[in-house]
Amino acid sequence: MPALTPTPTDNGIARRLGDFANLTDALDYAAGGAGGMNFYTARGELADLITWGQMREDARLLGAQLLARGLETGDRVAIVAETEADFSRALMGCLYAKLVPCPVPLPSAFGSRLAYGEQLRRIADVAQISAAIAPRMFRDWISESLSDRSLNFVGTAGDLENDSARGLPDGQPNANEIAYLQFSSGTTSFPKGVAVTHGAMMANIRAMAQFGLQVREGDRGVSWLPYYHDMGLVGCVMVPIACQLSADFLTTRDFILRPGIWVELISRNRGTLSYSPSFGYDLAARRARHSDTLDLSAWRVAGIGGDIIKTTNLRNFDRVFAPHGFDARAFLPSYGMAEAALGLSFARIGAGARTESVDIDRLRDEGIAVPPAIGARSRDFAICGRPLPDHDLEVRGEDGQCLPDGQVGQIFTRGPSLMQGYYGNPEETARVLSPDGWLDTGDLGYMRDGEIVVTGRVKDLIIVNGRNIWPQDIEWSIESTVDGAKEGSVAAFQLTDEGDEAADDHRIGLVIECRRRDLAEREALRQAVQAVVRKTVGIEARVALSAPGALPRTSSGKLSRSKAKDNFLAGVYEMAD
Repeated sequence: MPALTPTPTDNGIARRLGDFANLTDALDYAAGGAGGMNFYTARGELADLITWGQMREDARLLGAQLLARGLETGDRVAIVAETEADFSRALMGCLYAKLVPCPVPLPSAFGSRLAYGEQLRRIADVAQISAAIAPRMFRDWISESLSDRSLNFVGTAGDLENDSARGLPDGQPNANEIAYLQFSSGTTSFPKGVAVTHGAMMANIRAMAQFGLQVREGDRGVSWLPYYHDMGLVGCVMVPIACQLSADFLTTRDFILRPGIWVELISRNRGTLSYSPSFGYDLAARRARHSDTLDLSAWRVAGIGGDIIKTTNLRNFDRVFAPHGFDARAFLPSYGMAEAALGLSFARIGAGARTESVDIDRLRDEGIAVPPAIGARSRDFAICGRPLPDHDLEVRGEDGQCLPDGQVGQIFTRGPSLMQGYYGNPEETARVLSPDGWLDTGDLGYMRDGEIVVTGRVKDLIIVNGRNIWPQDIEWSIESTVDGAKEGSVAAFQLTDEGDEAADDHRIGLVIECRRRDLAEREALRQAVQAVVRKTVGIEARVALSAPGALPRTSSGKLSRSKAKDNFLAGVYEMAD
């Protein structure tokens, strides 16, 4: 069998940057060119590919087959978001059929078959799905989990072998109709489906392509991000379709096993656009095993998003890969969320990761970002740029008024990319989305000369005796000073509510991943962690130990402090006697 050849970077047609009414129009146009998606193994071998033309043909057939199974316009279809061509076929097939795709996480995001089945059923009930499409390796899991639901179809894309005589519906979807529902592995017992309309989806894609990423001729994408996260779904599947970009993909699990394949692919295929949370850059730098021929000089946008940006990770990555042509000016901090389809703000192209060093104690105690005095504790925060055109960002205080530059408050946004709401959940929608179109992001930050700096999440903030304590301040202090604490191996959270009269002094909980087996060494680690917390915030903490890699994370790799707290209280982790 002849070896596969990746789709070319030069698509052969005039570049259009998302200027379409909907994504099916974009695929219709892209199908006239030679580009497409390429899927690689953990060894960096090209295992499969699909051209835009083949995707269009397959998707239109799949959509008609779903309709022939009895689905109706507007019905929801769960798609298990494996990084493979069938996912894109199913996604686009739903859009051609005017069905609503609901990408759902992979079983690996939940750790056990039982937990995954429970969450899948919750998502299915919230979305009221009529069908489910899964990869072959997970088909039995999905069928078993949804066996008591009355669905029109459950199986793989290849199992849709029925005729498609009913055909596809006429006309184009209305801009205000729901295009897809976004769930994630970070969703808890009450999953929320972000309902994104066709208009919002295309507005965000267009703004990101034209202004955020400034897509140009010669661009090529490379990604390992999961398709069930907004960065992976919108940024790495939809943007390439809308901009006729060839893209190369690794599964997230293969990246975690062999992160060097990511940079090898960028080098080999002359990738120019690739995104990652900052932990991905750290992982690639720490486990670098690359050849002398590695050449990253074509990589012009090294995007960072998905979590609070750790600037030390970026510096380490630059140190390791600068000798191989990587230019730190390629770093592109950004800020966004699924409720805004994806992107909200982008730093300046070619400016690198600009940061502000702030006095962390004044940030905590006074809510202001000022340069540190000599000898004061400091923390670097990335500047995430200006909002996209036609989008607004405001930082507000408790009274709802806009705060001046450098004063920390809650981030609000509005613009054409915002979600319609949380599907079937008007109460939660009303809580975060005002009648005049402003979204409460749930994030904290401050403005600096028209650019946003994100400092944390409101729900993660620890409040003790009226003091605002930033959990990442505690976590990063432990990671940088305690022997045995690794990057991303610590979770800090509040154990008791402010004002709880029954609470003792141990109001902060901590979980740290521990690789030590000796009991005395484990206890020494626990005591060292407690000592750092006392020094950092002057408060006692209850410290639990977990197995390596056991801290819960969202689909994008964000640390889930709320889930870590739930596990802590449920006795999942090892506690001191």
